[in-house]
Amino acid sequence: MYAQVSSKNIGNILKIKKNFPKLSNKKIEEISKTIFGKADKPRPRINMTTKGLSRKQIIVPMSINNANKFMSASSKHVANFNHSLKNTKTDLMVDFIHIDHCGLIITSNRVASQSEISIVSKYIKNCNNIDTNNIQDTHLLQFKLYLKILSILYILEGTNMLIKSNIIESFIKMLHIFDNINFTSKPYIAKVFLKSDMAIV
Repeated sequence: MYAQVSSKNIGNILKIKKNFPKLSNKKIEEISKTIFGKADKPRPRINMTTKGLSRKQIIVPMSINNANKFMSASSKHVANFNHSLKNTKTDLMVDFIHIDHCGLIITSNRVASQSEISIVSKYIKNCNNIDTNNIQDTHLLQFKLYLKILSILYILEGTNMLIKSNIIESFIKMLHIFDNINFTSKPYIAKVFLKSDMAIV
């Protein structure tokens, strides 16, 4: 009679049948599914939107031994981080801490500012149970990007001097969009064409 119904639902169906004897078998199965749901629900699948670290994580490079000592009281540290941040009236919150090959990874609700990173770094360096001399500068995830600048005069205006990489570098550092960016190499300058007065950096 209930060939397609799993054994887990038989008890529920019998209870409905007992209380409502005039209902058809089809109606009883519909009521059972509505009230009790399916017997074997599929497990939810989690699709990762990012691979590896993200900008919402603060990286604290340190040895594995240091990181393990810190993690032994991770829940206390999360509470202390959030207390310290709350005192500065910021909305940054630390969600959890874990260990990665980079060191200690502190995951927050949003991307931290430099001042907020300093608060986290100061707290870690004041911990007693870890070797603070073995901790490197706390930072966000860093990307390697390449920048191409077009249409720059190859010869400085009003002079006979060729534009140099240190001039380009100092100009880039003056722009706020390049705050907290480290140059991995000197800017390379090349002429667009042999007879052109324009350059590509």
